[in-house]
Amino acid sequence: MKKNVLITGTSTGVGFESSILLARSGYKVYATMRNTEKSTALQEKIKAENLDIEILPVDVTKAQTIADAVDVIIKKDKKIDVLINNAGAGFGKTTEQTSEEEMNWVTDVNYLGVVRCIKAVLPIMRKQRSGHIINITSVGGLVGQPFNEFYCAAKFAVEGYTESLASYVSDAFNIKFSMVEPGGISTEFMSSAVDKTSVNGQLSSGEYLPVFEKYMAGNVERASKSELQVYQSALEVAQVILEVTNNEHPPLRIRTSQWAEDFCQLKTANDPDGTKLVNEVKSAFL
Repeated sequence: MKKNVLITGTSTGVGFESSILLARSGYKVYATMRNTEKSTALQEKIKAENLDIEILPVDVTKAQTIADAVDVIIKKDKKIDVLINNAGAGFGKTTEQTSEEEMNWVTDVNYLGVVRCIKAVLPIMRKQRSGHIINITSVGGLVGQPFNEFYCAAKFAVEGYTESLASYVSDAFNIKFSMVEPGGISTEFMSSAVDKTSVNGQLSSGEYLPVFEKYMAGNVERASKSELQVYQSALEVAQVILEVTNNEHPPLRIRTSQWAEDFCQLKTANDPDGTKLVNEVKSAFL
């Protein structure tokens, strides 16, 4: 039986491209999304290429939808080989201008959604004594950035959560963990992030405005003038995800571009793939 993959956030962008690449590479893909009415493009690809992809509804902020999808997969395949936590949402506002509701939302989608999905599949993988969990994080999970403190905090949380799991679950139950860390991605994710930033009148006045304008101007300049590509396509990131999925000995963490590598160098230079630190933690505690 071919290996299967459960992946979240597949209506567009990285999740969409990853689902197609994985299916083309011989995986059975369970492509999930919050709103299956947005599955038309993926359905067209499935039909055109006869891809082994099944679309299921999952809202990562609702545990029952995750449990329902896992039940469907187990009834059909009796196993889950790979979980790819891709669902997420961009967010950029200052701490002062972020509401309690927004704080909870960005944390729920970007961090607790990952926890819920892992919590749902971990008992299955533990019983199998096999599995691979891949969390799509960000360079923002390693390096804090202006106006992105809540998004970065959620991604930092995913990084710490994954690193902790890898320190004891991997050896005990043969479950691998990986974190894929893109820089900027030119997808609807970016448009969504902009929609939820302080651009919409929030910073039309006030002391943060000059800093924000400088930040936005710098983003534009870096994207247009940098010799290294700042913004990757969703397909380029999906190709890295496929490589990690195929790897029998996958890295704990991997950046998806040279720009992302350089950006995080001060954090990663002594331990690029994260395995050295995890091994030291194992030696210290286990």
